[in-house]
Amino acid sequence: MGEQQNNNTRQEPDLNEQRRIRREKLQALQEAGKDPFRVTKVPVSHHSLEIKDHFEELEGKAVSVAGRMLFKRVMGKASFCNIRDLEGDIQIYVARDSIGEEPYADFKKSDIGDILWISGEVFKTKTGEISIHASEVRLISKSLQVLPEKFHGLTNTDLRYRQRYVDLIMNPESKEVFLKRSRILKEIRRFLDGRGFMEVETPILVSNPGGAAARPFDTHYNALDEDVKLRISLELYLKRLIVGGLEKVYEIGRVFRNEGVDTRHNPEFTLMELYQAFTDYEGMMELTESMFRYLAETVCGTTTIPYGEAMIDLGKPFERITMSDAVKKYAGVDFDQVESDEEARAIAKARGLEVEDRFVKGNIIDLFFEEFCEQNLIQPTFVMDHPIEISPLTKKKPDDPSRVERFELFIYGREMCNAYSELNDPIDQRDRFAAQEAAFAAGDEEAEHTDEDFLNALEIGMPPTGGIGYGIDRLVMLLTNSPAIRDVIFFPTMKSMKD
Repeated sequence: MGEQQNNNTRQEPDLNEQRRIRREKLQALQEAGKDPFRVTKVPVSHHSLEIKDHFEELEGKAVSVAGRMLFKRVMGKASFCNIRDLEGDIQIYVARDSIGEEPYADFKKSDIGDILWISGEVFKTKTGEISIHASEVRLISKSLQVLPEKFHGLTNTDLRYRQRYVDLIMNPESKEVFLKRSRILKEIRRFLDGRGFMEVETPILVSNPGGAAARPFDTHYNALDEDVKLRISLELYLKRLIVGGLEKVYEIGRVFRNEGVDTRHNPEFTLMELYQAFTDYEGMMELTESMFRYLAETVCGTTTIPYGEAMIDLGKPFERITMSDAVKKYAGVDFDQVESDEEARAIAKARGLEVEDRFVKGNIIDLFFEEFCEQNLIQPTFVMDHPIEISPLTKKKPDDPSRVERFELFIYGREMCNAYSELNDPIDQRDRFAAQEAAFAAGDEEAEHTDEDFLNALEIGMPPTGGIGYGIDRLVMLLTNSPAIRDVIFFPTMKSMKD
């Protein structure tokens, strides 16, 4: 450890010296009337991958490209460099006789990290590398910082998340994740548009953040002198639109939950919720299975994809199991035979689970599922028919009022989405809100509160409706084989750096 600190101490003056030299170079350019920061635009005809993919038709043709220089090798009257643009890297051959003596002298003074514009002809070197023979090279932005060592990239995980811009420069695989994320969102919209869904937007600042069991962030609306909260869900406003006659709606947006940070949770994340009139949770299962299969085929090119140590098969029908049967299978407890809340709490305590006095049988079943079942659900599995106590916005099963028509999809032991046959009985909904208010009074900080306007909307009348919420970040993690949610969020939540 001490040796590492000594090495860092030795490197720091070198970095400071390099930064000083770069600023001096910039000053010299400015004094010579060549300030790169005065460049406003340059013509770019092609990107690197486009040139490589269409070499036969572009060979000998003039192109212009722009990108960040990540490698330079000066060899007297001729030099090579590599620039990186959106699509990848391409080699540039820079000869003094081709671009002129003064521009060549300026090029030799350029630094790794500088952004260059190059015009020239496409050719292939003797070693077979597709390159550009430069006829003009211009410095269009000067890098005053020193990039990480080129062969190892940016390997400090904390720094990668804090300085995502450097991560994107140095780690092509990181950029590829975010390019794929963008494509996933495009394909989701294409899939839903094909089914007649309408994309909408709903409020982010709300007085009553319902639709999920989570702690909200509080803020204050100065103009109205009212305390408001950041939304934790999209649900209740989207259901209002179903009441208004919009039969198929969805929203992709940020939600905010005042909770911990780990590999699967970020307090600010992207949620998609959709609601469809005249269907139920069975309809949501069909939609979900079809959408996941479609995304795997279009984005990954296959329905069998790697994740972690497993190969996830999204091509075959997803498994289905009730929550009670899952607990029976993996924990060995048949809660259908448990007759009282007291008995359920005693069983939980005997198995070493922490149980609050307010917990009833439904809460205990949920505890057992989280503790003993989730990690076993590797292949896509719909877990269905949750206890009513943990599902305050969901329709009861007609043949068993202790359970509701709800499912969660689990893949690789992780919840991927949560769906209901939506409760549209305003009297039942008011009773459920009352039970949530009682839970809040008993110490459940994540319990929901009564939303009178939403109840009024239900009294106007909401048709039978299926609804579902997807964690977009977790979906991107799955389709990009990313181990942590921070790997798929450009700027994840980080603890502030102290001076």
